[in-house]
Amino acid sequence: MSASLQRTAIAVALLFLSVISAGPALASDPFVSLKMSRLPAGSMVAPFELTALDGKVVKSSELAGKVVLVNFWATWCGPCKEEMPSLARLQKQLDPAQFILMTVTTDLQRQGIAHFLAQLGVSLPVLFDEDQEVSRSFMVRGLPTTIVIARDGTLVGRAVGPRAWDGPEAVAVMRQVMESGK
Repeated sequence: MSASLQRTAIAVALLFLSVISAGPALASDPFVSLKMSRLPAGSMVAPFELTALDGKVVKSSELAGKVVLVNFWATWCGPCKEEMPSLARLQKQLDPAQFILMTVTTDLQRQGIAHFLAQLGVSLPVLFDEDQEVSRSFMVRGLPTTIVIARDGTLVGRAVGPRAWDGPEAVAVMRQVMESGK
């Protein structure tokens, strides 16, 4: 066997071994199971202020010390509508002293939003991003987009598309971020 063929065979064997050995680690990673992208280390939340459905102003600075799940959605988005009940169930599963769930919409019809949530039978905090600046700062390109923020304001995960947010994978992601101490 030639030296170059031998090197290629060794490289292929090492690649195969690394894939096999990484398999169990990847399978146990809740981010991978949830098909959620990890965000680059050091990515931080840009400061924002948004008005909630109830008229209260929510500032990003008020979120410090808690894990935050921010879900960007719209009433016209079918997949958004599908995942809303699972977001409400996730919110009930986690300790509000450690976890905050917020939904953000660019829809402008407050009464329409209230009616929409009532039809779904869910109670979720809704924030209005009327000028779409917050959506742009989180680089929202499709709906639904969900971002997970650690206690220290670090952006840790992103999911584009609907998820079963009350499922074991999503709960494991939230618990892992809560336990990480960030």
